[in-house]
Amino acid sequence: DEIMQQEIRPLVAVDIIEQLHRQFAILSGGRGKDGAPIITFPEFAGFSDIPDEDFLNVVTYLTSIPSLEAASIGFIIIIDRRRDKWSAVKASLTRIAGAFPGNLQLVFVLRPSRFIQRTIADIGIKLYRDDFKMKVPIIMLNSVSDLHGYIDKSQLTRELGGTLEYGHSQWIHHRTAIENFAMTVKTTAQMLQTFGTDLAETELPNDVQCTEELLSAHIDHHSKLKDELKLAVKQGATLLTCIREPVTRSANSKLSPDELENVATVERLLAQLDETEKAFDQFWTKHHLKLEQCLQLRHFEYDFREVKLTLDNLIEAQACFADIGDSVTRVEHLLREQKQLEEKGQEPLEKAQSLALHGEQLIQNNHYAVDSIRPKCVELRRICDDFTNETKKKYDILGKSLELHKQLDKASQWCEAGIYLLASQAVDKCQSQEGAETALVEIEKFLVTAKEHQLSNPKEFYNQFDLILTPEIKANAQRILQKLEDVQEMFDKRQVSLKKLAAKQTRPVQPVAPHPESSPKRASPKITRPAGVENTSYHYYVRRRGLAAQNGNCALVQLRLADCSALQKSCMGSLVNKSHQHHIINELIETERVYVEELQSIIEGYASEMDNPSLVHLIPSALQNKKEILFGNLPEIYEFHNRQIFLKEIENCIENPELLARCFLKRKEDLQIYEKYCQNKPRSEALWRQCGDSIFFQECQRKLDHKLSLDAYLLKPVQRITKYQLLLKEMLKCSKNSEDTAELEEALATVLDIIKSVNDSMHQIAITGYEGDVSELGKLLMQGSFNVWTDHKKGHNKVKDFARFKPMQRHLFLYTKMLLFCKKREENTDGHEKTASYSFKNSLKMSTVGITENVKGDNKKFEIWYNGREEVYIIQASSVELKNTWISEIRKVLTGQLEACR
Repeated sequence: DEIMQQEIRPLVAVDIIEQLHRQFAILSGGRGKDGAPIITFPEFAGFSDIPDEDFLNVVTYLTSIPSLEAASIGFIIIIDRRRDKWSAVKASLTRIAGAFPGNLQLVFVLRPSRFIQRTIADIGIKLYRDDFKMKVPIIMLNSVSDLHGYIDKSQLTRELGGTLEYGHSQWIHHRTAIENFAMTVKTTAQMLQTFGTDLAETELPNDVQCTEELLSAHIDHHSKLKDELKLAVKQGATLLTCIREPVTRSANSKLSPDELENVATVERLLAQLDETEKAFDQFWTKHHLKLEQCLQLRHFEYDFREVKLTLDNLIEAQACFADIGDSVTRVEHLLREQKQLEEKGQEPLEKAQSLALHGEQLIQNNHYAVDSIRPKCVELRRICDDFTNETKKKYDILGKSLELHKQLDKASQWCEAGIYLLASQAVDKCQSQEGAETALVEIEKFLVTAKEHQLSNPKEFYNQFDLILTPEIKANAQRILQKLEDVQEMFDKRQVSLKKLAAKQTRPVQPVAPHPESSPKRASPKITRPAGVENTSYHYYVRRRGLAAQNGNCALVQLRLADCSALQKSCMGSLVNKSHQHHIINELIETERVYVEELQSIIEGYASEMDNPSLVHLIPSALQNKKEILFGNLPEIYEFHNRQIFLKEIENCIENPELLARCFLKRKEDLQIYEKYCQNKPRSEALWRQCGDSIFFQECQRKLDHKLSLDAYLLKPVQRITKYQLLLKEMLKCSKNSEDTAELEEALATVLDIIKSVNDSMHQIAITGYEGDVSELGKLLMQGSFNVWTDHKKGHNKVKDFARFKPMQRHLFLYTKMLLFCKKREENTDGHEKTASYSFKNSLKMSTVGITENVKGDNKKFEIWYNGREEVYIIQASSVELKNTWISEIRKVLTGQLEACR
């Protein structure tokens, strides 16, 4: 700054080099007794012929060389005219008096040495002294000896009888060298300052490649400037050596005051250059560190995006891994798949942990972007922990599922073995006491093995596996438990019968062996067989007369009837539709309660906190006054779902599942609020991408102790509306033969219609270029992409064959009043997924169109004509079904218009 702010001298030696070489005035470096600089005007034949400008430039330059302190004392002028005339003396005094720019202290004149000229000079100085207008004394001297009385000989050159060494050419060389060095120092300082300004104003790039290129460019520029600095320092050192050469060469030599000032000037310039270099190096160190940290940050961000994408895919794959299996084989297969997924995730998890550790190291090294790095490290560790915990949870669930299915398989096998044992006990052998006792022993031994299946306590079984009991597994478990109960009952009854047989001998009854291919001509009145249930294990014939025989015979009949009754009861246990319905209702209510609580946490933990004065300073400027954009009509959705309205109505369906459909039909109009929410979702997501990393959201998430960030919770309403249709479909499966099937189908259609409206509206808001208001076009009925051929009939130039021309790709929007033709475009937004937009191309009023359902040669095409076939559009659908759907909707619109006209 000191160098930059120095006053620019009006003249330098290079500008007047020729005039200086003429040597009509010199600054020898001598000083008066009080330190006044001495300027000598040696004898010069053509002094009077020197142009005024040249004289003024030289004198001005010479007076600018001494320091301000020396110049303020005043200059001593020595005019040597010993070989000249009085006229020369007079001319010299006159010119000096009129043009000398500095302060004068004394003027010494060595008068002409010839007698006549000396006499004339004595007289002339007396007569013309006042004409010279000099305010300082003019001392006329006869010789140099007189001059020595005023000025020490050591301060005078040899021409004036002194001992001061002075070489004019060397003096000029030193002056030009010093001034060139000063200019070099100034230029170097300006270059450093310019580079420093450029560095300070440089915007840090947002990607690795640009940051590397910027860092390399700055390092190269810095190296060149450092070379310039070294060259300038070397130049100054060389110049300093040259000025000090006389002293170095001879110990008796001394530098003149002017030479000492030259030395001081060069040393001062070198010191300033050194200070400039130090200041620049200090600034460069900080800037270079920031650029290196920026490059580290860009590498970290790039690696974070790569690892995050891999982890997200891993989490998504894990989320899709929701099946818990329905058999031992299936569960074992799922465990192998889970193991493969875990092994696949080891490398990404290690990378994520390593990257998080690297981020922590950057923070510890005082990286400038701590606020950007720390949340990413937290996010990486959270995802790793989530994956690890979820994996452990999956293993636990699958382990329980495996244990469950093994127990169920053991129980089922035990039942089959029990049934086989009962079936294998021949009736004729059981008629004897010994045979009955043998059969009893076999049964008792078999019943001891019941401990192996560990299902003797159903309540304990349900408590143990409650977390993994899906409706299907629960139904299977209930079936097997019922089968266990039935088989146990069969054994109990068999034991009672056998004990009776073992107690006393009975007369045998003629048995008939089981015959699966035969059918009983008449079923026992005690047995009621459900439709579709075949008792293949216990077909038997008993003579009717034999049934009324003795007690032993009655015991055998009762044994068989008990077996048959229990088995039929077991078969009936598979009918669990009613239980399944209750399970679906319970699941809907539980998830609805969780959904309401999540909505409440979003509103109270995020939306309300945006108005909290203590957190206002954390809200980014881009988010100010945009709460409605971020959250949409979420408060309205919450109010609808809370315990006062929808949730309460669903809870009333616990005892009466058939009322569920009426809840959805009753709230058909209210559920339209989801359409408004989904229409706002793109704006909400764009705002979240801009502000999602802010400290405000992190603080809110920390207070709520949420594992997921806000954007995951803002997706809940979209997920919820699709969940309803899945649950209704499940209810419909259980109600195929029930009276409420029609209402369930209507409720499902209602929810599907809402989802379709939401989907259509999402496409509708992407229409661009339409000058009107789409809300005035009526309800959006259909939208989809088609191949379109057009024919605009102008005179006789009508296109005859559409098939010869390439079709246009158009996205059609069918409203009750208008049909819009748009062109679909896909654009990338900030590195995210492509978003579709629809550029408006044409429109047809539905009040003036006609339709031809079939076009010759292609059953996927139909024709729409406009203004009496002035414009014809042939439209090709992707399928016949899609074509028929559109034709049906268009027919409904045209029919409705016709009925309105009538």
